[in-house]
Amino acid sequence: MIKEFKEFAMRGSVVDMAVGIVIGAAFGTIVKSFVSDVLMPPIGLLLGGVDFSNLFAVVKQGSAAGPFSTVAEAQAAGAVTINYGMFLNTVISFIIIAFAIFMVVQAMNNLKKEEVPAAPTTKDCSHCFTSIPIQATRCPNCTSELGSQ
Repeated sequence: MIKEFKEFAMRGSVVDMAVGIVIGAAFGTIVKSFVSDVLMPPIGLLLGGVDFSNLFAVVKQGSAAGPFSTVAEAQAAGAVTINYGMFLNTVISFIIIAFAIFMVVQAMNNLKKEEVPAAPTTKDCSHCFTSIPIQATRCPNCTSELGSQ
């Protein structure tokens, strides 16, 4: 049973899939950092100094009454919150990852496209089977009339 599992796990497609998952997870981490640390701060600054990671709505007050200035304060007080700013960051991360995957898939599809074969320029003589120009009406080798083939 262990031998069969080893054979299955060492197949090329399983190893390729595992590598893809690891690279995808690392790419997701990079995009999450890009969105929260690079992209959203300037957007928040343009919108009046808004920190998107601290946009939230209190659904139920906790042990200490609000108002809370950060999500961490609200959660420390036991308040139930809807963290729509973090959700917005996650949606933007998803859009960036989906776009990157789309670009990779598009590049792979372009690599897989087969070239259209060129129109033939020669044909074979039906009598002597030598290669002759496609417009020829008589074979230059055996002098047979070809007609329209």
